Amino acid sequence: MADASDHDQGGRPLRPEEKRILGLLGLPTLALALSLTVVSTYLPVVAKDVLGSTVFIGLIIGLEGLMALWVPLVVGTWSDRLRTRLGGRLPFVIVAAPVAATTLGVIGFVRSGGLIALVGGLFFMSYFVAYEPYRALYPDALPEAVAGRAQSTQAVFRGVGTALALIGGGLLVTLGKPVPFIVGGALLGVTLLAFSVAIARRGPPDAHGGGNDEKHATLRDGVVDLWVLVRASAELRAFFFANALWELSLAALKTFIILYLTRGLGLSTTMSALAVGAAALFILAGAVGSGKLGDRIGRVRVLSIALPVYGAGLLVPLIFSAPLAVAVVAPVAALGGGVVMSLPYAVLTPLMPDDRHGALTGFYTFSRGIGIALGPLLAGIAVRTLQQPFSATQGYQAMWGVCSAAIFASLLFLPRLRGRQEREAGR
Repeated sequence: MADASDHDQGGRPLRPEEKRILGLLGLPTLALALSLTVVSTYLPVVAKDVLGSTVFIGLIIGLEGLMALWVPLVVGTWSDRLRTRLGGRLPFVIVAAPVAATTLGVIGFVRSGGLIALVGGLFFMSYFVAYEPYRALYPDALPEAVAGRAQSTQAVFRGVGTALALIGGGLLVTLGKPVPFIVGGALLGVTLLAFSVAIARRGPPDAHGGGNDEKHATLRDGVVDLWVLVRASAELRAFFFANALWELSLAALKTFIILYLTRGLGLSTTMSALAVGAAALFILAGAVGSGKLGDRIGRVRVLSIALPVYGAGLLVPLIFSAPLAVAVVAPVAALGGGVVMSLPYAVLTPLMPDDRHGALTGFYTFSRGIGIALGPLLAGIAVRTLQQPFSATQGYQAMWGVCSAAIFASLLFLPRLRGRQEREAGR
């Protein structure tokens, strides 16, 4: 991690070089978030007639979580040990980019459940092969003192990519079902290629092999070392479960929000995309504000304040099916979503040894994978089994209960994280 002496300067302004690095690092997040949102939000819409059941839809989208259970740990740990002229991170991005772009471009043409699962699985695998080493460049290049703002900046890029996918995908799908996937694949490939060239020219921050000097250690040794590290840290274990629950809530919402608006509330696909795109503005506001506030007063403290409000806001659409009630609570829910999107990785950053950035980034996504796998599946089951009591929305409002329950459950793990943070900050 760059310049550890800055750890106690959480309120200092960003330096010009840090701003340039954040701008460059944000571009892949935008493209990757756009591509992932296109798949997770519009594949259920396109594949509804093929797959039929919301449970099957949840299983297909849950493939992202299944890939997240092992790919990030392997490639994250591998990237800590890989020695090349381009560093240990960038080669993974270069290899995975064409696979991710190609599979995204063709998935909109697939009309068989088995092929959808196959192509979707290849996309999710290549996504994580590129994403995990790339994300480890953040702690490689930037000091922990700006981790909150770094992650809020990344969340802004993620929010922009998500908003573009939601709005643009809703408009493009009216031109033809495969169109959002073709456009998304093209943007993903071009952006990752441009990023790789720019980083190679600057010189990757891990170009000398990162912080691990165990040249003869194997990948298996790295995974075992990570397991030992997690077993010895109650804070890492608490983070694991809290982060899985936050991602469960987000994944459930992301998978069924368009179907909730179109089939549950009767809005058109275009209007639904515009509505969710408008909510994305509040997500961006929550991401920016929480990152700055988190660096100033404590990231876990911000989560402790925001999560109860967010969880309560998610209960409103569960209880009320009127579109007006949903519209009123949408800004609150979106602000909370921005907090949950931006702060978790920044909470993990102070717990990372300098020679384990890649491995613990994989650990971060492994915990996400639990939530990503369970969120769509549990929400799909809830929609199917609760169609009768929630008949006004064809059962789709049941997914809000899954989202809210996960947020409230995550509060159980915050005291352990807050105690560590306050001890380190001397509060």
